[in-house]
Amino acid sequence: MPVHVIKKEMIDAMLALPAQAGKRLLEPLKGLALAENLPLNVLEDTNVSNDAEVHTHEADLWLCLSGEVTFNCGGELMNGTARVHKDGTVDEREWKAKEIRGGQEVMLHTGDWLHIPAGVPHQHRATGTAKLAIIKIPAVEK
Repeated sequence: MPVHVIKKEMIDAMLALPAQAGKRLLEPLKGLALAENLPLNVLEDTNVSNDAEVHTHEADLWLCLSGEVTFNCGGELMNGTARVHKDGTVDEREWKAKEIRGGQEVMLHTGDWLHIPAGVPHQHRATGTAKLAIIKIPAVEK
């Protein structure tokens, strides 16, 4: 099993990319993560409000690399639906919705970290551009 080093130069190059409206995973890490099944990516959000979601099988660890982003965490996922894969299979481990009721708002600034445990609803939005490292951590079976 190979090890992977993500050099600061790669992160700096992704941070220097011009912003694009919407939500996107940044290259070259996106391709490397897909090819090597890495639990790490860099997400860019520009003037976007993402759907709410909850994953029961993994936690999220976020690092705000640049900009500001507001998360709504906890509470209750409203009218959630299970994720449907491209092949039509349903994944009950991941749920999506348009909103969360009763969550707590948390704003991240450059350098801030946020851990969202498995099973906790969350949603994030950015006014302007935020670049975020996301690390997926498998849930520990109890």
